[in-house]
Amino acid sequence: MQSRENPASTEAGALHFWAKLEGANPGGIKDRPALHMVEQARERGDLQPGARIVESTSGTLGLGLALAGIAFGHPVTLVSDPGMEPLMYRLLRAYGAEVVTVQAAAACGGWQQARRERVAEILDQHPGAWCPDQYNNPDNVSAYATLADELRSQLGHIDVLVCSVGTGGHSAGISRALRRHLPDLEVVGVDTVGSTIFGQPARPRLMRGLGSSIHPRNVDHSIFSEVHWVGADEAVSACRAMACASYASGGWSVGAVGMVAGWLARTRPQDTRIAAIFPDGPQRYFDTVYNDEFCEAKGITVSGPPVHAPDVIDRPDAVEVHRWTRCATVLQPAGRES
Repeated sequence: MQSRENPASTEAGALHFWAKLEGANPGGIKDRPALHMVEQARERGDLQPGARIVESTSGTLGLGLALAGIAFGHPVTLVSDPGMEPLMYRLLRAYGAEVVTVQAAAACGGWQQARRERVAEILDQHPGAWCPDQYNNPDNVSAYATLADELRSQLGHIDVLVCSVGTGGHSAGISRALRRHLPDLEVVGVDTVGSTIFGQPARPRLMRGLGSSIHPRNVDHSIFSEVHWVGADEAVSACRAMACASYASGGWSVGAVGMVAGWLARTRPQDTRIAAIFPDGPQRYFDTVYNDEFCEAKGITVSGPPVHAPDVIDRPDAVEVHRWTRCATVLQPAGRES
């Protein structure tokens, strides 16, 4: 847990938010659900001793499942796509996981759907294999009760919780546990431009770790008071600004969450206690977020401070957004999995 000053503040120490640095875990925030989902599946008998674990991942959950495979004695097959960082691919292989890369996105559902279809094929090839199904598994949500307990122990009262949203696990799990003690807690969701989670059209996305081209059942739309969509260039600028200002930074999700949390610190009363979840650290992003050549090739401008304020729309389906945008109306989009 670290108190991080807002990089855009003109008065040192005047505005800040608290960042939960989950990058201090061996594999990041998803060590928690990976270990919990495997443990619960073993207890129920869904996962037999020595059976194969097969799952779709963009990276961080894969690290957690590789850890769980070692801890509980299971071979692990992970299905990813060409967007996985080379460092992540090599780390997963080093930790004993088999990594399968799909080569084409699905016409509907993009890379995520293509990965899920390949997972289904691998499950058919390995009788007795088990898939955690992170998008829909309620154990992915309940795993974060311990993180909520840590926040309460470290901060006491919290007014606003800021979370990135991908599978929906940590936003739902942390907020539900906290609201048992903090019923007035406000939850702000942070998504990426091009994600369909909150009702925007699905588009190709550069950022990993947040956003989705499908509608995971674990996303609880009812918990959010507002949602922010953030673009890749904005997340990169925020990552680099936080690294310079506080030595606390991370990847795409961290940049997006940090930018929104900083804006909340600037615009809310000074005594508002804001807790932001930083899912990982910066190490795996050395060749993307922190690589000038990569950013230039992707059309990302890295010079200058982060954007100061978001655009505002009244409804999440009012207009397609292309930069940092805020909406205080949160609806469950049509087409969500039931």
